[in-house]
Amino acid sequence: MKKVLVVEDEQLIADLLQRKLRGAGYYAFVAGDGEAALQQIRDERPDIVLLDIVLPRLNGFEVLAEMRKDEELQKIPVIIISNSGQQAEIEKAKEVGVRDWLVKTEFDPKEVLEKVQKQIGPA
Repeated sequence: MKKVLVVEDEQLIADLLQRKLRGAGYYAFVAGDGEAALQQIRDERPDIVLLDIVLPRLNGFEVLAEMRKDEELQKIPVIIISNSGQQAEIEKAKEVGVRDWLVKTEFDPKEVLEKVQKQIGPA
Protein backbone atom coordinates (compact mmCIF):
# COMPACT_ATOMS: atom_id res chain seq x y z
CA MET A 1 0.00 0.00 0.00
CA LYS A 2 1.38 3.41 -0.96
CA LYS A 3 2.01 5.80 1.92
CA VAL A 4 1.11 9.49 1.91
CA LEU A 5 2.27 11.84 4.66
CA VAL A 6 0.07 14.91 5.11
CA VAL A 7 2.00 17.67 6.92
CA GLU A 8 -0.61 20.17 8.00
CA ASP A 9 -1.20 22.00 11.29
CA GLU A 10 -4.82 22.93 10.54
CA GLN A 11 -6.66 19.89 11.89
CA LEU A 12 -9.71 20.32 9.67
CA ILE A 13 -7.66 20.31 6.47
CA ALA A 14 -5.44 17.47 7.69
CA ASP A 15 -8.49 15.32 8.50
CA LEU A 16 -10.15 16.11 5.18
CA LEU A 17 -7.06 15.18 3.17
CA GLN A 18 -6.43 12.04 5.22
CA ARG A 19 -10.02 10.82 4.75
CA LYS A 20 -9.95 11.49 1.00
CA LEU A 21 -6.63 9.67 0.54
CA ARG A 22 -7.67 6.71 2.70
CA GLY A 23 -10.93 6.50 0.77
CA ALA A 24 -8.87 6.09 -2.41
CA GLY A 25 -6.87 3.25 -0.84
CA TYR A 26 -3.69 5.05 0.26
CA TYR A 27 -2.19 4.68 3.72
CA ALA A 28 -2.41 8.33 4.79
CA PHE A 29 -0.98 9.66 8.03
CA VAL A 30 -0.57 13.17 9.45
CA ALA A 31 2.16 15.26 11.05
CA GLY A 32 1.14 18.54 12.68
CA ASP A 33 4.51 20.30 12.66
CA GLY A 34 7.81 20.34 10.80
CA GLU A 35 9.82 18.37 13.36
CA ALA A 36 7.24 15.59 13.56
CA ALA A 37 7.12 15.56 9.76
CA LEU A 38 10.87 15.02 9.45
CA GLN A 39 10.77 12.23 12.02
CA GLN A 40 7.92 10.47 10.19
CA ILE A 41 9.61 10.93 6.81
CA ARG A 42 12.75 9.27 8.18
CA ASP A 43 10.86 6.48 10.00
CA GLU A 44 8.03 5.71 7.56
CA ARG A 45 9.59 6.58 4.17
CA PRO A 46 6.32 7.77 2.60
CA ASP A 47 5.85 7.49 -1.17
CA ILE A 48 4.85 11.17 -1.28
CA VAL A 49 4.59 14.13 1.11
CA LEU A 50 1.87 16.81 1.05
CA LEU A 51 3.67 19.65 2.83
CA ASP A 52 2.24 22.84 4.27
CA ILE A 53 4.61 25.83 4.17
CA VAL A 54 3.54 27.59 7.38
CA LEU A 55 4.09 25.13 10.23
CA PRO A 56 5.08 25.24 13.90
CA ARG A 57 8.69 24.37 14.82
CA LEU A 58 10.14 23.92 11.29
CA ASN A 59 8.41 25.49 8.29
CA GLY A 60 7.90 23.65 5.01
CA PHE A 61 11.02 25.08 3.40
CA GLU A 62 13.13 23.99 6.39
CA VAL A 63 11.67 20.48 6.12
CA LEU A 64 12.50 20.46 2.40
CA ALA A 65 16.06 21.63 3.11
CA GLU A 66 16.55 18.75 5.56
CA MET A 67 15.08 16.26 3.06
CA ARG A 68 17.47 17.49 0.36
CA LYS A 69 20.48 16.70 2.58
CA ASP A 70 19.59 13.00 2.59
CA GLU A 71 20.10 10.99 -0.59
CA GLU A 72 17.13 8.71 0.11
CA LEU A 73 14.72 11.38 1.32
CA GLN A 74 15.38 13.72 -1.60
CA LYS A 75 13.84 11.12 -3.94
CA ILE A 76 10.43 11.41 -2.22
CA PRO A 77 8.09 13.62 -4.26
CA VAL A 78 6.65 16.63 -2.44
CA ILE A 79 3.48 18.58 -3.16
CA ILE A 80 3.30 21.93 -1.37
CA ILE A 81 0.12 23.06 0.36
CA SER A 82 0.20 26.85 0.45
CA ASN A 83 -2.06 29.54 1.83
CA SER A 84 -1.01 32.12 -0.69
CA GLY A 85 0.06 30.55 -3.95
CA GLN A 86 2.27 33.60 -4.47
CA GLN A 87 4.54 33.31 -7.49
CA ALA A 88 7.70 33.93 -5.42
CA GLU A 89 6.77 31.09 -3.06
CA ILE A 90 6.02 28.75 -5.97
CA GLU A 91 9.33 29.62 -7.67
CA LYS A 92 11.25 28.98 -4.42
CA ALA A 93 9.46 25.63 -4.07
CA LYS A 94 10.34 24.63 -7.65
CA GLU A 95 14.00 25.48 -7.03
CA VAL A 96 14.16 22.95 -4.20
CA GLY A 97 12.53 20.24 -6.26
CA VAL A 98 8.85 20.44 -5.33
CA ARG A 99 6.77 18.54 -7.90
CA ASP A 100 3.46 20.39 -7.58
CA TRP A 101 1.46 22.66 -5.27
CA LEU A 102 -2.03 23.32 -4.00
CA VAL A 103 -3.51 26.56 -2.74
CA LYS A 104 -5.61 25.85 0.36
CA THR A 105 -8.39 28.28 -0.47
CA GLU A 106 -8.77 26.94 -4.00
CA PHE A 107 -8.31 23.17 -4.01
CA ASP A 108 -10.93 20.50 -3.62
CA PRO A 109 -10.08 17.03 -2.30
CA LYS A 110 -10.55 15.49 -5.76
CA GLU A 111 -7.76 17.70 -7.10
CA VAL A 112 -5.47 16.54 -4.28
CA LEU A 113 -6.14 12.93 -5.23
CA GLU A 114 -5.42 13.63 -8.91
CA LYS A 115 -2.10 15.31 -8.08
CA VAL A 116 -1.03 12.44 -5.81
CA GLN A 117 -1.98 9.86 -8.44
CA LYS A 118 -0.07 11.81 -11.09
CA GLN A 119 3.10 11.59 -8.96
CA ILE A 120 2.94 8.05 -7.54
CA GLY A 121 0.09 6.30 -9.37
CA PRO A 122 -3.06 4.77 -7.91
CA ALA A 123 -3.06 3.25 -4.46
